[in-house]
Amino acid sequence: MSLLRVQDAHLAFGADAILDGVDFTIEAGERVCLVGRNGAGKSTFLKAIDNEVVLDSGQIQWVGDTKVTRLPQDPPKQSEQRVFDYVAEALAESGKALARYHELSASLTDSPSSATLDEMDKLQNQLDAINGWQVNTRIEQVLTQLQLPADETMAALSGGWLRRVALARALVVDPDILLLDEPTNHLDIEMVRWLEEQIVNFSGAVLFISHDRAFIRRLATRIIDLDRGHLTSYPGSYDTYLQKKQEALEVEASHNAEFDKKLAAEETWIRQGVKARRTRNEGRVRALQDLRKQRQQRRELQGKANLAVNESSRSGKKVFEGENMALRFGDKPIINDLDLLLMRGDKIAFVGPNGCGKSTLIKVILGMQEVDSGKVQLGTNLEVAYFDQHRAQLDPEQTVMDNVGDGKQDIEFQGRSRHILSYLQDFLFSPKQSRTPVRALSGGERNRALLAKILLKPSNILVLDEPTNDLDIETLELLEQIVANYQGTVLLVSHDREFVDNTATSVLYFEGEGVITEIIGGFTELNHYLAAKAENSFHSNGTKAAAKESDSNKSSQNKGKTADKGSDKPRKKLSYKLQRELEQLPKVIAEKEAKLEELQQLMNEPGFFEQPLEKTEPVMTQIAEIEGQLMQDLERWEELENLSEQSS
Repeated sequence: MSLLRVQDAHLAFGADAILDGVDFTIEAGERVCLVGRNGAGKSTFLKAIDNEVVLDSGQIQWVGDTKVTRLPQDPPKQSEQRVFDYVAEALAESGKALARYHELSASLTDSPSSATLDEMDKLQNQLDAINGWQVNTRIEQVLTQLQLPADETMAALSGGWLRRVALARALVVDPDILLLDEPTNHLDIEMVRWLEEQIVNFSGAVLFISHDRAFIRRLATRIIDLDRGHLTSYPGSYDTYLQKKQEALEVEASHNAEFDKKLAAEETWIRQGVKARRTRNEGRVRALQDLRKQRQQRRELQGKANLAVNESSRSGKKVFEGENMALRFGDKPIINDLDLLLMRGDKIAFVGPNGCGKSTLIKVILGMQEVDSGKVQLGTNLEVAYFDQHRAQLDPEQTVMDNVGDGKQDIEFQGRSRHILSYLQDFLFSPKQSRTPVRALSGGERNRALLAKILLKPSNILVLDEPTNDLDIETLELLEQIVANYQGTVLLVSHDREFVDNTATSVLYFEGEGVITEIIGGFTELNHYLAAKAENSFHSNGTKAAAKESDSNKSSQNKGKTADKGSDKPRKKLSYKLQRELEQLPKVIAEKEAKLEELQQLMNEPGFFEQPLEKTEPVMTQIAEIEGQLMQDLERWEELENLSEQSS
């Protein structure tokens, strides 16, 4: 059943239409991802659905009493309002009454009065009448799930925590349609995974904007593409969309080439001499006028960004070395006995919960923060370019060109002089946009402006703090290429799993209590590490329980027994063949796990089981075979590990 219908929607800000006759419906249970370039109007479309923006023409029709709630792109502002009150505001009358009741309840400790008690009594009766306590339970459940402090003020929270508060406010309404604008921005990976599970289990419809390809692949049942004012629907997975979109662009390019060829021929005909003009017919002239009008109205596909980095001279080979480093903030351990060596060319991803110390460790590496104990040696000839997720380097009142070029018309880039407008065109800013104040840009356009500013600075160390937030996927993929080809060192903080997988040479994983573990590879290898750790913990706990249960039996059985013959002889080492097998097994297991994950994603795609049996059966058979092989490999690995420990 359709919950929402958008019919013939038109909306324009300036010359180009953001929505040009858009039609859209969403069904109960659908999870629809809205994609498009930065500035295409994705956030505006969500605002129009939520009645925050009024269409120039067209209709938005809700079915029955459909409830909708929207998570905006930007986190809420810091204020003295309590977290509970901000979240409760989304629930109208009951939320307002609950917020006031909690405020009065907290004030009783400091200034109890009969007036306060009387007001609380009235509020209690009001809440009883409107099932307010059930709403209160709902708010507390959501706050607990998001680990949010109900009585903390918004002013005390960082960007990541403010994002969680906004998410709580959206979820607590329990809507029929959930509108999410870049929901993973500022969230750590644990919260991203939690959010994925919430959306998977959500019974209503979801319309979301995201740049996170892993997030889209996990959730989307349909992709809608907003391109030059037109909305096109692509049922199925994100990868199906990519294929179909590319095919559509190729057809468009072919059609435009044929059209331009025909127009050129007609223009040649109309310009011919007197003889040709005598034989011209009026119908052909009118047809030419129509062709000219169509060509004038055509909105060309915007070209790709041309990102490049202004690399400086090379740093020393050793960028940073730390031994036995420790750092605490009050009672909280940030770094606990860490050894770390960074070499030129390393690309390190910092992964962990918000507030765990990722930014602090980066400051230690850059020499901006001292440790409490341990040895630290900084590299030589270091030139740093720093991308800050909060975009503090951009002045919202200044134009894009003044922000990026620091007020200069000509800039130095890769050894040659360029005009700032020419440089900004590489980042898809037209001369008109370049003269626009930053505050008028979309979130993704602001991030592109900051990238233009950062990549202009000569550097041999790139520090990227959540650089993918708000970027469109095409620009994000270009940034991946920049990072992958960068000759210097990259320090990357990101929750974007695919971006980290495609760029990082290793991950520094913040496990808590100051424990930081380095894993070679990206998120895929981190997931393998966490799975193995969880499995080892499970087996260890089971072994300890079994050992505890049978301790007394073993003790009595061993009494009076003599040692086995030859027990004092030196233990035999593993053969070369077995040692080699032991070393290779983790790689073999990881490859099979990756293949299994790929097949399971294929199986989970919408419409998989609607295919003929001859297409689904081989996939199911292969999954069963790999699962069986994995079980054997894990048992063999455990067996060889035990033999290795016995021989050491």
